[in-house]
Amino acid sequence: MSGDDERGYELRDTVTSMSTGAGSQVIGLPWKVVTVVVYAAAFTLAPWHLPPSSPWTWLLFFADDLAYYVFHRAHRRVRVLWASHVVHHSSLRFNLSTALRRSWTPITTLPSWLPLALLGVPPWMILLQRSVSLVHQFFLHTERVDKLWRPVEWVFNTPFHHRAHHGSKTVYLDRNYGGILVVWDRLFTSFEPEADGVVYGLTRNIDTHNPLRFAFHEYAATWRDVRSAASWRDGGV
Repeated sequence: MSGDDERGYELRDTVTSMSTGAGSQVIGLPWKVVTVVVYAAAFTLAPWHLPPSSPWTWLLFFADDLAYYVFHRAHRRVRVLWASHVVHHSSLRFNLSTALRRSWTPITTLPSWLPLALLGVPPWMILLQRSVSLVHQFFLHTERVDKLWRPVEWVFNTPFHHRAHHGSKTVYLDRNYGGILVVWDRLFTSFEPEADGVVYGLTRNIDTHNPLRFAFHEYAATWRDVRSAASWRDGGV
């Protein structure tokens, strides 16, 4: 993306992103405690426990990234989950502050990584690897980095790939779900490279900078559609 195409930062948008991120941390803190307890319980029920020094434990990197791919894909394709994730895609700009726009309903994250604890991966290792993935994803949110070396672009999720993921044009919808790696998208045919003219935001944007509306507007829209639908399928849940 050339410098002339960059949208850069805008004060109200950045403040909204930071406010949403702060709210997510406050709401998510007690849920993290619940997550640790559930993972620890699952770990105790696992038929074997993988020690940190085991060569098999290195597979955690790939298992975590695949779990994130499944989580991310579900949150783009299942509407009640999309209602949680939509806040992250609500900005009309794409910069490091956009990465801070996080869900205020973190309850939907727990099931995707629970199988790792049931397979004997220590909970602290799961949470550590998730943190590593989030750090990597933070730096994906920039217009300043163009395409990287081709082997890197083929294997890893980069700003070039993630800009397309945040695009609102039809060609970019439900594409590039990867966390650290992009190989899952290539393997499961959900990959789409960035082309000229990425337009950020939602297919139907909401004209507000209110974090509460960003956090919950899709839940309200989903409920309205469910109430007026003849069946659950018609409601789009």
